[in-house]
Order: sequence, then C-alpha cells, then structure tokens
Amino acid sequence: MNYRELGNTGIMISEVSFGTWAIGGSWGMTSDTEALKSLEYAMDQGVNFFDTADVYGDGHSEKLLAKATKGKENQIYIATKFCRQGDIFDPKNYSYETVSRYCEDSLRRLNREAIDLYQIHCPATEILKDGSVFEVLDRLKQQGKIRHYGVSVETVEEGLICLEHPNVKSLQIIFNMFRQKPLEKLIPEAYEKGVGLLVRLPLASGLLTGKFTTDHVFEEDDHRRFNENGEAFNVGETFAGLGFRKGVELAEGLKWIAEGRQSMASAALRWILDQKEITCIIPGFKNVKQVEDNLSALETKLFSEEEEQEIQQFYQEKVKNYIRGPY
Repeated sequence: MNYRELGNTGIMISEVSFGTWAIGGSWGMTSDTEALKSLEYAMDQGVNFFDTADVYGDGHSEKLLAKATKGKENQIYIATKFCRQGDIFDPKNYSYETVSRYCEDSLRRLNREAIDLYQIHCPATEILKDGSVFEVLDRLKQQGKIRHYGVSVETVEEGLICLEHPNVKSLQIIFNMFRQKPLEKLIPEAYEKGVGLLVRLPLASGLLTGKFTTDHVFEEDDHRRFNENGEAFNVGETFAGLGFRKGVELAEGLKWIAEGRQSMASAALRWILDQKEITCIIPGFKNVKQVEDNLSALETKLFSEEEEQEIQQFYQEKVKNYIRGPY
C-alpha cells in the first residue's frame, strides 16, 4: 500500500481507500456479513481510511465501520458527513445546535470520541457562500469532537468557494475519465493551498468497468435506476452526469485503456492516482472481490504522456457535452 498526506493535516492515508455508500444502501442488495469481511480484508491490505455519511442506510454504514474498526480506532481513520438528513437549503440545518446533534449522533454510531474528518455533505451553494457553517465546524473542532473538516462538493464553483476558508482541510470531488473539469482549476488550486482531494465516483457508478450493456436493468433500490436523470438528488452523483445508454457507449470508446493492464476498472483508477495532486480514491464495494479489484490499481501500469493526451482529447471531443447538471 502507498500512503499520501491528507492535505497539510499530517495524516497519511492509503491512496486506495473506500467509500461505504454501497454497503449502507441505495446500491442494490447488500449483506452485512460480506460487508464486514470486505472491510476486514481491506484493512489487512493496508487500507486505513474509510468514507461514510450519516444518511448511508440511515447510519447503517457508520455502525458497520464501528464494528469493523473496534480496537483499531487509533490506526484506522474515518471520514463521515452531515446535512442531508435535513433541508440542505435551510440555514437552520447548519446551525450549531443542529450540526452538533448530527455530530453527536455520528460519534455514537461510530463509537468514537472524535471524528477524524467531518465533511459537509453536498450542501447548497448559497450555504457555502454564506460561510457561517465553517464557524460552527471551528467550534466543534475546538471542543475536540472533530479533528479536521472538509466539504463534499458537486461543482468546481463550490470547491473554489471552500478554498477561501483556511480551515477546510479536504474537498471530496467527483473526478474520473468522464469528469475531467476539476483538472483545469480546482485540483491545482487545492493542491497549492495544501487541501486534500478525495475522489468519489472514480468509476462513474461502474461505467468505467466496461461491464455494462445498454439493456442492463438495475435493482429497484439502486440509485443507478432511480436517479439516472437526477430524480432523487444531483444528477452528477449517478454515472457522473451521463445518461446510462450514452455512458455505456462512451465506455466502449475507452476499453483500450485495459490493454497491458489488469482490467479497465484498474486502469481507470490508476489514471486518477497518476495525478499527483489527488490524495486518494474512494471507490465503493459490496464484497471482497470488489475490494480486490479496486486494490489492483496499485499494481497497474502507469499511463504514458501520449495515453494521457488521448484520454483528455476523448473527454473534450466525445464526453463533456453530454454531462448533465452543473459541474
């Protein structure tokens, strides 16, 4: 395992880490037994950082992490998120009283004394512009309930707003071969300011595994079925903002990246890790096999300069005009 510093926090985290949305819910059928086995396997391979949220299975993924990391609290870092239990547009949802309650609830489910990284969970842009929520987080940090805080953002604009606040230690962004806009400004500015970058949806909700066909049908409780067009939350959180059929078509055009590499998925993850500014990727998983597949990115051949240029050209000419929603 390789480790990178989370911004300028001094915390070294595994460059391949994991998100726990899938084991909490909204990704089809899950098994707690398999989830716990997968978490144990990941930690045995050197993974020391997991991302979760209070709304993943209504706190279920936080509870699973508490079980999996019991006795390892000083070795395994956990990042969780808040705000989406309430109205993300309502300033009262970000008051000290409300955020403190969210924080205490997460601490109880995680069975920890402090949260290593507490993130605002894709709030409304106006909330970030107002900035009062950062004062609330500073207060929680002073009280020792959180060690560091960051923001999970939907757009480049939101990320740049967050960079104006010096105590923001991380940004969680949607970034992959289909979603390259952050490379233009956000990623270099965050790196320059010592802000860590956590990459979610590195495989564009599975499109970049190359395994789907256009007639694939997802389970009813899978967000890839009920949020393809942004029906439930931001459209960018599903297939990176692409329609499913278009995404499958575009993935066909990138299958060449697997040549000389373990798989298309490992190649797609390797491409993100090739960007020195990125702290870690946080792909999801539901079983040990998926953990193994994601960790294979560590052994995958790096991309050449020519390959990098071809991938960027593909995005510019074939992909970016089909991404829906602000990003």
